[in-house]
Amino acid sequence: MQTHLADEFKGTPSGIEAEAILRKCVHCGFCTATCPTYQLLGNELDGPRGRIYLMKQVLEGSPVTRSTQLHLDRCLTCRNCESTCPSGVQYGNLVEIVRPIVDHKVERPARERATRWLLKEGLTSPLFAPAMKLAQALRPLVPASLKGKVPPAAPARAHRWPEGEHPRKVLMLIGCVQPAMMPNINSATARVLDAAGVQTLVADRAGCCGAIRTHLNDIDGGLADMRRNIDAWWPLVSAEGIEAIVMNASGCGVTVKEYGHALARDPAYADKARRIGELTRDLSELLPDLVPRLQPKMRLRNVPTQLAFHPPCTLQHGQQLRGGVEAHMNALGFHVQVATSESHLCCGSAGTYSILQPELAYRLRDRKLENLAALRPQVIVSANIGCIQHLQTGTTTPVKHWIEVLDEALQLG
Repeated sequence: MQTHLADEFKGTPSGIEAEAILRKCVHCGFCTATCPTYQLLGNELDGPRGRIYLMKQVLEGSPVTRSTQLHLDRCLTCRNCESTCPSGVQYGNLVEIVRPIVDHKVERPARERATRWLLKEGLTSPLFAPAMKLAQALRPLVPASLKGKVPPAAPARAHRWPEGEHPRKVLMLIGCVQPAMMPNINSATARVLDAAGVQTLVADRAGCCGAIRTHLNDIDGGLADMRRNIDAWWPLVSAEGIEAIVMNASGCGVTVKEYGHALARDPAYADKARRIGELTRDLSELLPDLVPRLQPKMRLRNVPTQLAFHPPCTLQHGQQLRGGVEAHMNALGFHVQVATSESHLCCGSAGTYSILQPELAYRLRDRKLENLAALRPQVIVSANIGCIQHLQTGTTTPVKHWIEVLDEALQLG
């Protein structure tokens, strides 16, 4: 695709990267068939090909309108189109370049600006945990429209971490909202790894991976989060013989794996960021090594074994990891299936998307749950807190992280 960048973008690092991405696009339209919002709306401008056309116009200096902003807002950034694209177009990188430009040229309504500010500052704030605790205490009084955003208080064992030490060590990001909303995911991860002879370390100063601010077009804020995490992890990475930096939220995982790209032009952090990305592993990538260590300890008699797995977009498209969770859990005695229809499509959570675009998000959720229900699972499992929370709002079937199911079986051992 030929592009003639406007003078304000010519020669800039972002302009050069955007031009290289656009050059790969041949406008074949394969991506349209797998785009969730195009499936729902049937509008070319709500699919990757149409959005690329809009972004090309922005970069070439055409007038930017509120309509352009809305079409880009409706994108889930699920990156399904990247899995489909035969030309290797890095759509996710392109949309992260262009969205802030559009926001700079088109002022959002005051209510939207306030909502987006509250999300990027509130979800990453130290005050989020006490606020969530208060909301959980008042949950019976919370309006039904908000109750789905407030999970029940976690059981006591969700705060029980193993105390054993092992020669093998990994570093884990506990995340920004996960410790307050679903702390059992983190502690279950530590307990399962402990059972396999791996010690989990946490850097207290690490926080949000940077995805929330980045996806809300606060690029500088997102980079600041990334630098803070690198500073928190680097002493442990340098001195403790860390095997990996483990992510049990696939949304965080895809972001941290791309720290090297995000900070490539920062001379103070580029090398460290690249090393952090190289060390980062999704929790499922540890399973091949863990399975033989866990098999003798599993007790499945009193735990659900019929599971439906929803692979998050950040796992299967962002990180290009497919099949590992279900294959290795089946090796441990579970019966895990993915939906036979549309398993590649987003569930509608997509970070803050379910709050900013609720109508589309809930339509995608219901479509996903219908396909999962056909498997008649005892439990639905996933690999990202956003997907888990979002899906649970639409079903009475328990929705959990797959590591929690493994932990339950080990606790009975």
